[in-house]
Amino acid sequence: MSDVEAFVIVPTYNEADNLDDLVSQLLALPVRVGVLVVDDNSPDGTGQMADAWAAKHPGRVHVVHRPGKMGLGTAYIAGFRTAVGELKATRVMTMDADFSHNPRYIPAMIEMSKDKHVVIGSRYVPGGGQINCTWKRVFLSRVANMVAKTLLGLKAKDTTAGFRLYRREVLESIPLEQIFSSGYSFLVEMLFMCQRRGWQIGEVPIVFEDRRKGQTKISRQEVFKAQYTVFRLFLRRLRGGEPRRPTIPISS
Repeated sequence: MSDVEAFVIVPTYNEADNLDDLVSQLLALPVRVGVLVVDDNSPDGTGQMADAWAAKHPGRVHVVHRPGKMGLGTAYIAGFRTAVGELKATRVMTMDADFSHNPRYIPAMIEMSKDKHVVIGSRYVPGGGQINCTWKRVFLSRVANMVAKTLLGLKAKDTTAGFRLYRREVLESIPLEQIFSSGYSFLVEMLFMCQRRGWQIGEVPIVFEDRRKGQTKISRQEVFKAQYTVFRLFLRRLRGGEPRRPTIPISS
């Protein structure tokens, strides 16, 4: 796997409308990436479509099948374990399957990872933005970021972004089995743990586009879970329950 610069984890549930286009674009990038689909037994056949890609591109496309919907965070963890363990990945990325995260930003994120341990595809740095999003979604995102940054001391501009790159050493430093969050709040908890461990975090500007096909997976229950996660981590921050280390220099 040494010729693959990064493995991209794509959690899926009923993404048959998007998967073929997404995998095609990922494999056509000017940087060589691998694709790791984590499918939660999609009734629409997404998992079988992913298997067909894996058969066609062995070594570049891999699939993890799970018995049902178990949460976004646990899908990421399953992907992390496979990428770092079985696939020996040096860089691991996460992105949505619905084209809200455009693959065209991946080369810039990989380039930044030469100087940063964690790279975020960010809506909220100069050059970033979002289109086709409802005002409610934009408002919710802005408020979530403000609360996370204020209560948890996070320095990144886009703390809730799911478009990320982690270097291998970052994932190896985090006790993934101890992460409580299973939904979208997993993203905030991961960033909290990365920052507290001293890993250098950078942001590449992206334009986030609301999904073109399919239905959003964000529910009111997910919003409540995110609020609980931020409050729980805030208490942990007050107790000093996470190791605080100085910034760790990048190593090639």
